[in-house]
Amino acid sequence: MPTTTLAAIALSAVLSAVTPEPAPPVQTQPATGVATMTHHARGPFEVKMAPQDQDAAEGSVLARMSLDKVFHGALEATGKGQMLTASTDTPGSAVYVAIERVTGTLDGKSGSFALVHRGLMRGTDRNLSVEIVPDSGSGALKGIAGRLNIEIVDGKHLYDLEYTLPAS
Repeated sequence: MPTTTLAAIALSAVLSAVTPEPAPPVQTQPATGVATMTHHARGPFEVKMAPQDQDAAEGSVLARMSLDKVFHGALEATGKGQMLTASTDTPGSAVYVAIERVTGTLDGKSGSFALVHRGLMRGTDRNLSVEIVPDSGSGALKGIAGRLNIEIVDGKHLYDLEYTLPAS
């Protein structure tokens, strides 16, 4: 099996059986100390991964892939990014990190923000964290904070973006 296929399988396995990290506490606006309301945006998304590089050695395969996503629902946007993966000869053992920029509209507000991903798979233990990069929001999404949860159901990718924005 080609090593890039192994990386894609590892990613799918990490995402399909995820133990999400605990949600961050409600945030406050630094200037005013006023609590911001947490919002949820949910919907489906499509993802295309294209292999860029790989380095196979005894014990592990390192790979790099480009990411292209299209989000639908409350988040109508595109995502572009880069993913690094490491898979091993041991079934069920892999990791990935990725950074992507999401550009479009979120609940009617236009702008962009960056996401940082960290996925770890060890045997049956799965862990995925996808967070909005601090201070990466632009346009009407300036000041956005939060996390993105991903679920795969019947082969379809779904997102739940839990976020806060400063009061206008």
